[in-house]
Amino acid sequence: MKNIGYTQKKYRCEVKRYCQTLDLKDNPELISEYKLNHSREKIWPEIIEGIKSVGILEMEIYIWGTRLFMIVETPLDFDWDSAMEKLSALPRQQEWEDYMSIFQSALPGSTSSDKWKQMERMFHLY
Repeated sequence: MKNIGYTQKKYRCEVKRYCQTLDLKDNPELISEYKLNHSREKIWPEIIEGIKSVGILEMEIYIWGTRLFMIVETPLDFDWDSAMEKLSALPRQQEWEDYMSIFQSALPGSTSSDKWKQMERMFHLY
């Protein structure tokens, strides 16, 4: 893989960023299928709509081996806990989480906020 950078969207407001991690099961076929399920063609539209409806501006997931790294950008007044509670109650959200647990090192029945672990920022340049 070439060393490439990813452009970042500009917003009309200041944003804050949440960084989270999650591990996948160490199975190349499952990882391939997990990636396919997150493609624009396969991801469930209700999941995208739900993410946007709770106030998330952008969500990116990166992968290295079995390790996932997710960046979530939100407005400054975003409340993570209340948004995740609302998200978990939306139609098809728990069905999606249960389906994704096939691929993830997580227990079935877990919500997104149960599975993804917040990372602590330990350095920044600016």
